[in-house]
Amino acid sequence: MVANLLANYEEAFAIVLFGIGFTMLLFQRNLFKKLIGLNIMDTGTFLFLASMGYIRGRKAPIVVDGVTDPKAYINPVPAGLVLTGIVVSVSVTAIMLALTVRLYRRYHTLQLDEIYEMSKHLTEDR
Repeated sequence: MVANLLANYEEAFAIVLFGIGFTMLLFQRNLFKKLIGLNIMDTGTFLFLASMGYIRGRKAPIVVDGVTDPKAYINPVPAGLVLTGIVVSVSVTAIMLALTVRLYRRYHTLQLDEIYEMSKHLTEDR
């Protein structure tokens, strides 16, 4: 089992990263720490996709010297998914940061429990 784990260390590290990020997302009450956890999860996912798409001994899918055999090249789809995922991740992070700033300006805290209590009192006063 250890030899198999060492042979696939990229995938194992990606799973560990995803687990760390998911744990932060679940158990942290601070919005900024949740955002960091989400980004760690994204990184683990991208690492996993990139490591699964790479095949040792194969080249990038650019036809050179007339070699058209698909077994000579790696699959470009995982790399495209990683690039697309990075763009989406940056966009989601920007939106979440903007919302976090607005919540902080309104409630002067980033703790979810405190924001929930304050918002509950604000809706009761109306």
